[in-house]
Amino acid sequence: MAFEEIPEELTANVRSLDFDLDKLVGEKKLIIDHVRVERSEIEETGEYDLEGLFVRLGHAIDSIAAKRVVLDTLETLFGGLSNASILRSELRRLFRWLKDRGVTAIITAERGEGTLTRHGLEEYVSDCVIVLDHRVTEQLSTRRLRIVKYRGSTHGTNEFPFLIDENGISVLPITSALLTHDAPTERVSSGIKELDGMLSGEGYFRGASVLISGTAGTGKTSIAANFAAACCARGERCLYFAFEESPKQLVRNMRSIGLDLQPWIDNKLLQIHSARPSLHGLEMHLAVVHKAIRDFQPHGVVIDPISNFTASGSATDSKSMLTRLVDFLKSRQITAVFTSLVGGVVALEENDVGVSSIIDTWLLVRDVELHGERTRGLYLLKSRGMAHSNRVREFLLTVRGVQLIDWSTSRPPIHTAHNEPQISPTHK
Repeated sequence: MAFEEIPEELTANVRSLDFDLDKLVGEKKLIIDHVRVERSEIEETGEYDLEGLFVRLGHAIDSIAAKRVVLDTLETLFGGLSNASILRSELRRLFRWLKDRGVTAIITAERGEGTLTRHGLEEYVSDCVIVLDHRVTEQLSTRRLRIVKYRGSTHGTNEFPFLIDENGISVLPITSALLTHDAPTERVSSGIKELDGMLSGEGYFRGASVLISGTAGTGKTSIAANFAAACCARGERCLYFAFEESPKQLVRNMRSIGLDLQPWIDNKLLQIHSARPSLHGLEMHLAVVHKAIRDFQPHGVVIDPISNFTASGSATDSKSMLTRLVDFLKSRQITAVFTSLVGGVVALEENDVGVSSIIDTWLLVRDVELHGERTRGLYLLKSRGMAHSNRVREFLLTVRGVQLIDWSTSRPPIHTAHNEPQISPTHK
C-alpha cells in the first residue's frame, strides 16, 4: 500500500533493480494499492479513526492470501492531521491489527527531529527497527544501515554499508570476524619460477595473504600480474582490482614483459575491475569487493595498490577496512596479493596502511644502484609457516618475462623490456 507513488510509477522505478512487479501482479502474488491523501481535501473535525484503511487493507490481504504487507510511507497518511493523541492511538491500533492478522509488516517512515521517526512512536511499538542513512564524508557518499532493535533475536548493532545497483540491494556486515578460518597446506605458484624457489620451491600457501611493497617503478604490478596469470593457467578464476590502470592499459603494459593476459580475459578466467579509489568511500569499496567476489567466485584476488585507499579515508580507517578484507578472503581460502607503494627508501620496510602484521608473505622490491646502473632488488621480509630464502635477488623485467638472479652469479646480457640493445652493423 503506497501513499506517495502510483502503481505505474512504483513499477517503473524498481525495474532498475531487476524487480518485475507486473509479473508478480499477473501471478496473483502481489497487489499494489495506492491511497491518495491530499491535505487540501481533508477537514479535521471531532474524533476519527483508521477503520476505512483496515477494511481496505484487509480485503487486499484476503484476495491473495498475503503473508506480508508494506505500508510506504506512513507519514503521508497523517500529513493532514494535527491531533497527536489520536494519531498515537491509531498507530498502536494499526500495529496491533497487523499482528492479529498474522502478517509480517514492513512500514517505512521519515526521520524526525531528535527522534527516529516523525511521530516518535513507531520505533517503540515495532518489533524491529532499521535505520537507513546516506552520509557524505569528504565528498564521498555511503549508504549505511543500522539495526536499532530486534525483539527476540540477537543482532548486530554496528552500522553496515549497503549497495543499491542493478541486481538489487546488498548489505555488507562489517563487524570484525573471528579468527576461525582454516589454514590449508596446499601451495600455489607465484607465476615466477625463481620466486617459487625462494619460497621453499613451491610458492604461496593457498588462502594466504601476500603483500608486495616498494617504491614507484619497481615492478610490483608485474609480480602481481604473474600471479594472476599462473592462477588462470591452473584453470582457476582470478579477480584483479586495478586502481591505477584501465584493463586495456594493464594488458598492454604486461605484454612488454612477455605476459599476455588477454586470453585469460577472453576465457572468463580473469576479470579486471578498474576504478579510482575516490569513486567510493572505504566502506563502499569494501562492499563492492565483497559483491564482486561473491558473483565471480575467484580462487585468487589481486588488489593493486592498497596504498591508494589512504586517499579515501584516514590511515586508521584504511587499516580497519583492509583488515576486514583480509579476514574475508582468508575465510573463503582465497589467495590474495596486495601491492603497496611506499614513499621512499627510508620507509621501505614500513607500510603506509599498516597491515603488514596480518600479512602471511611480504615481498619487498627496491631500487639498487650497482655497477654504474640502476637495477632492482627483491627479498622476502617474511613468509609464515614455510622455509624461505633470506637472500636478496636481482629483479629484472625483460621481454622474456621476470627474472630473478642471485647477486653472487655473473650477470648475463639482459634484454630489458624498455632498453633493447642496439645491434652493431658488424655483428649480424
